[in-house]
Amino acid sequence: MAKLSEKQLQFLENPYVGIVTTLREDGSPHSTVVWVDVEDGIPSFNTASGRAKPKNLEQDPRAALLVIDPSDAYKWVSIDGRVEVTTEGADPQIDKLAKKYIGKDEYPWRNPDEQRIKVRIQPERVTASGLDD
Repeated sequence: MAKLSEKQLQFLENPYVGIVTTLREDGSPHSTVVWVDVEDGIPSFNTASGRAKPKNLEQDPRAALLVIDPSDAYKWVSIDGRVEVTTEGADPQIDKLAKKYIGKDEYPWRNPDEQRIKVRIQPERVTASGLDD
């Protein structure tokens, strides 16, 4: 398992959106924008049941996450690895991410009928650019 450096972890604490890529059943990539969290040095994101990401990850637990500094496209962190999917802590996490990304104490678009899901990416490969400056 790869480990993120302190600079990479600090970079991921910024409110920069990420692009997560999962694999569809036919093996083709599916990429979407996500809000990024870090817990105990492990990057994660939040989604909801019924969406493509959880369905794809159920079939193939590999994912890639790319986070780019919006003011400098040459400053980025990329993480590839296998995921752990859980509902435990997913509701508090989406509220934490709402605070980080939009300044709201609670996620404002919560659907009471949906189950939130936390997806943790266990880094197998980490690459980065522009963080040594």
